[in-house]
Amino acid sequence: MRAAGGGPGCGCKGIRSCLLCEGPAPAAPPPQGEDNFTYCPATGLAKGNEHSEFAGWAFPFPGVFLVEEFISEDEECEIVELMDRDDWKPSQSGRKKQDYGPKVNFKKQRLKADGFTGLPSFSRKIVAQMKACSVLSGFLPVEQCNLDYTPERGSAIDPHFDDWWLWGERLVSLNLLSKTVLSMSCDSEDTIQLSPTFSKGELSPPGSLTQTSACRNSGEEGVEGVVPPRLVPSKEVTVAVHLPRRALVVLQGDARYKWKHGIHRKHIENRRVCVTFRELSAEFSAGGRHEELGKELLEIALSFQGRPV
Repeated sequence: MRAAGGGPGCGCKGIRSCLLCEGPAPAAPPPQGEDNFTYCPATGLAKGNEHSEFAGWAFPFPGVFLVEEFISEDEECEIVELMDRDDWKPSQSGRKKQDYGPKVNFKKQRLKADGFTGLPSFSRKIVAQMKACSVLSGFLPVEQCNLDYTPERGSAIDPHFDDWWLWGERLVSLNLLSKTVLSMSCDSEDTIQLSPTFSKGELSPPGSLTQTSACRNSGEEGVEGVVPPRLVPSKEVTVAVHLPRRALVVLQGDARYKWKHGIHRKHIENRRVCVTFRELSAEFSAGGRHEELGKELLEIALSFQGRPV
């Protein structure tokens, strides 16, 4: 159990903990379940992992957009070097952070622009490069959060939804310095319909007469038959989204509002820096109740003259 007040350099509160505050005594690490599906960017499917009970099954997993090698290695080194010139503040679960955005109380739905001077100058080029992505058409970032993860601190982030009172539909993150895995989980009482897959990893049409991966995994080699869809509770499904170094990932739609995202401690093997950009919600955009405040925040953000708040 973590001692009250945490340890030196620790920013954990409440039930959160990291290796800095868990102490020398053996402590149970945060829950780290095994992901039983893996997202395939080429098909947009979440495919059952080979050694799980869902091997040979898959389902559409919309709302994830992944661009590998979004920036070059030289650009990556320059960005991290510029970040490291500013202080990193201790954050929860072994992370450190740098915030460029308004001060927000999400519970009370209040915000202040005081102290917000915009996104950092090095982000101007990143934001410009986003315009080449069709899924980011019209994306205007109003906030940037840099997070620093290391295995030495036991860095992780619990499954969570990003706020949607202030932040809009698209969450955009740039993964720097090392690969990791974004674990997606769902608390919904709904069920998910799984379909068997062909040997090539494609979904079998409903009621098709074919030898599927699901048949082979059940030991029915050489047997052709109708394999009906399979319904499973959403709570039993976790999807791994593999993030290569220097990849850009966008979460929107169901991946934003239905599925929580988190990163397990075991998936931080080396130092990792994540740069997350957020846009305004409809309430702060044209025609929204707080349109004028939204305009003010965007004008500040896109001046690209910011320092961490």
